[in-house]
This record gives sequence, structure tokens and C-alpha cells, in this order.
Amino acid sequence: MAIKVFIKRHIKEGRVEKAVAMLEEFRNMAKKELGYISGETLINHYDFRSITVVSAWRTIEDWVRWQSSDKRAGNEAKIEEMLEIPTKYEIYDIGRPKEKPTSDSAVRHADEVS
Repeated sequence: MAIKVFIKRHIKEGRVEKAVAMLEEFRNMAKKELGYISGETLINHYDFRSITVVSAWRTIEDWVRWQSSDKRAGNEAKIEEMLEIPTKYEIYDIGRPKEKPTSDSAVRHADEVS
């Protein structure tokens, strides 16, 4: 089942332009990953330092594989330096709700990033 991942960040003053450029770069990397469907960057109309990246993935396992990759970890470390508060992740199933997540690793990982 396809999922959408909402990654919410609040950027430090004076760092927004650089952060948005980095997020675009990171998306270009994710586009090459197995299971990636699409993504977009949303900038809050009333608080431009509040940025949400939304990405769609074929399965939770595809997302978990990308999220836990060394390639992504290096990028996250760079963006974390620009944040006022820690990144918040929200993962949503697309379509019908299901009774429980498909795998234990996805459950643990989703809990860890909330």
C-alpha cells in the first residue's frame, strides 16, 4: 500500500534559502530510490521558516530503506544544523485504513521517527 511521508521542519532565521536548496537536492537523490513516487516542498504562507516536505512511496518498506540509508543520514545531519526544533515525521497510508502496519521493522521505525 502506498504511503505519504510528511517531514516538518522549522528553519533558523537566515537559513531558509539554503535549506530549500538543500531539500531540492535531497529530493533529486530520493527520486532515484526504489519505490519513490513523488515529492513536493510546502512553505508555510504565514511563516516561511516552517517547511513541510511531502513524499509518496510505494510501500512503507521503501520509505524505511531510504530513511535509514547512509546517503540520507549524511544529508539529514546537514539540514539538522539549520533547524530550531527537531524534525517531525508523520506517515500516512493512502486510501483505506488498515488494521496494523505491514511489518515489525516498519512499526518500530515509524514509532522512532514520530
